[in-house]
Amino acid sequence: MNDYSDYDDRIMFADPGGHSALRASSKSNPRNLPCPNCKQPNRLTPADVAAGYQCNTCADMAEGGGY
Repeated sequence: MNDYSDYDDRIMFADPGGHSALRASSKSNPRNLPCPNCKQPNRLTPADVAAGYQCNTCADMAEGGGY
C-alpha cells in the first residue's frame, strides 16, 4: 500500500497542480542555485539540480514557448 497523497505533492512541489516540476524550497532545500542553462541565480534547489532540472523559464521555452 502506498501512503503517498495529494498532501505530499503540496509540500514537495513548488507549484502543486501547476506545470512546474520544481521542488518546494525550504530550510533544508533552499532555492539558491543557478539554472544550468540560463545561469540566472537562485532558480533551483539542490533537489532540482539532483533531478537534472532547469528553471521554469528555460523549461517552458524548451517545451514550445510556455503557457
